[in-house]
Amino acid sequence: MVVRQETHPGSGVSAPPEDFRVAVESMHAAKLRPEVFCESMPAPQRIAPHASALSADVTVDDADIGTGRLILLHDPAGNDAWAGTFRFVAYARAEIDPELAADPLLSAVGWSWLTEALEAHGAEFAAPSGTVTCVSTENFGSMADEEGTAQIELRASWTPVGPDNGDLDVSAHVEAWGELLCTAVGLEPVPEGVTAMPSRRGQRGPAQ
Repeated sequence: MVVRQETHPGSGVSAPPEDFRVAVESMHAAKLRPEVFCESMPAPQRIAPHASALSADVTVDDADIGTGRLILLHDPAGNDAWAGTFRFVAYARAEIDPELAADPLLSAVGWSWLTEALEAHGAEFAAPSGTVTCVSTENFGSMADEEGTAQIELRASWTPVGPDNGDLDVSAHVEAWGELLCTAVGLEPVPEGVTAMPSRRGQRGPAQ
């Protein structure tokens, strides 16, 4: 997968700083489950001087049942709201059982999927924030025979925490995001002691 790094137009920055470049390399080195198809995408501009982004789809039996985006932002000058110089912005959406959408605890559970995934992967973080939205659709009239649908959407951001002196390795954060996507669509966790085959990045269809 090609590493994509972007800077603001007209920012006067000729090349990304070394610490950002190293962080992006670790971002793209993360190991994800084979159900997660992950690839680079254009990073949003005007949010931070430097940004790199990934998109992912969770596919089971040739059907896409979940999708997400993960953006790594970097501002060498720091950002008070971030409590650091790096910031992750994540989005995840998954199809869920319509009966679950009525559960008043689902939003809190959805948020715990993220925080627990970060903690399980040893991804230290600070200043987390975000929202969880549950949407259900019920059909009426001539469409009454069609089954209703429901989705859960999570939007979050957090600051990755690394060593005071040294390069920032964010691979654990990417792996936690991948686990969030799989949990949201209802995939069973990989048993402890079993290593999942990594995802096929940058290609669709059977591995060659």
